[in-house]
Amino acid sequence: MAVQKWIIAGATALALGACGDTISEQALAGGAIGAGAAVVTSGSVATGAVVGAAGNIVYCELNPGKC
Repeated sequence: MAVQKWIIAGATALALGACGDTISEQALAGGAIGAGAAVVTSGSVATGAVVGAAGNIVYCELNPGKC
């Protein structure tokens, strides 16, 4: 089961590269991915959404050419 969580975490991190053009789109994409990962790993959906949104916004702002 621990391996499954690492695989999902890795896939989620890769999926965050699908940023969006605006901060709103970045937050929505990251939040959806984070919430989905939380559901699969039996974590808090709200926390997953917040962490995913924040992570995606930060990633996109730091790496604008990769989005």
